[in-house]
Amino acid sequence: TKGLPERFRAVARFLEHYPRYRGQFTLVQLSTPSRTYLRRYRDHLNELESLVDTINWRFQTAAWKPIRFLVGDQDSATIHAFMRLAEIGIVSSLHDGMNLVAKEFVAARADLDGVLILSEFAGAARELSDALIFNPYDVDQFAETIQRALEMPPDERRERMKRMRRHVEEHNIYRWAADFLEALTTDPAPASSTPDAA
Repeated sequence: TKGLPERFRAVARFLEHYPRYRGQFTLVQLSTPSRTYLRRYRDHLNELESLVDTINWRFQTAAWKPIRFLVGDQDSATIHAFMRLAEIGIVSSLHDGMNLVAKEFVAARADLDGVLILSEFAGAARELSDALIFNPYDVDQFAETIQRALEMPPDERRERMKRMRRHVEEHNIYRWAADFLEALTTDPAPASSTPDAA
């Protein structure tokens, strides 16, 4: 559901369409293995690693690989360090709830830099409208969105990030809890109704 195969294929398409970025752009994918006791998940991880190897073999040079696929447990300090250093953050969920990674990327960018690329299928897309919203199933659109993010003027990057950070700051857990409690107390509809017997 996180759209990793689509993300990796989009990087390949991006490098096909925009060859000037070969040697310049690297996707660093941090992945924490889960449910490795299930064969299906182990097979999926093997398929992802094979896809990364295929893409890297196709485009790499002696000094550069387009994808760094880092699988293992990462502490929060390491994850946030990567988020602060990244030019772009990519959330390519195929079907997701809110997706807190998108908000974590925004929260990590106190420097007001970085561009968030966000799947239209992540719940956060409804809130973070200053992200570049895309369809992860459309590999050409995905690749074009990466290019657009990398070439976004600095002033636009800063303004978009500033607005997203304001939204994340204002719509925190306390705001969510207050909104939830208010909805519970103001909703006049009964929780369930039993039809009358005939």
